Amino acid sequence: MDIQATEAKNELEQKLLAAINGDLSSDDFMRELMTQQVFIPIKDEDSGIKGFQRTTKATPLVLQDDDGRNILVLFTSPDRAKGFVAEVPGYGGGLLADFSWIVERVAAGFAISVNPGMEMGMDIEPENVTQMLALLAQKAASN
Repeated sequence: MDIQATEAKNELEQKLLAAINGDLSSDDFMRELMTQQVFIPIKDEDSGIKGFQRTTKATPLVLQDDDGRNILVLFTSPDRAKGFVAEVPGYGGGLLADFSWIVERVAAGFAISVNPGMEMGMDIEPENVTQMLALLAQKAASN
């Protein structure tokens, strides 16, 4: 096993490891996740200038599982994304964004995979994404 793959390199990864190891409840982790930034791979455009987008519309990395369910792919850092996006043509770019901002924009029925295929990864089912959206709505209503 690669020690680097399971070594937490930021606060979000520390909390994710705590949740995976059972030291942090999944509910507490989800609340913490809502306060963190994640890396979202974005499709590159062929603008003639590497890393430059011509439009303001970003196309995030979305995969489909065997059942046809859409899964938004996110990472705890740009470094964690490198190996995965190397296997997905056209997704060399990306941006850091607040997880809550992403959840607010995800369509109903989407799942989210954080660090897919890694030991330090987590899949969030569509019903949990819906619960997170409800939490954000409650928080906004109380402010």
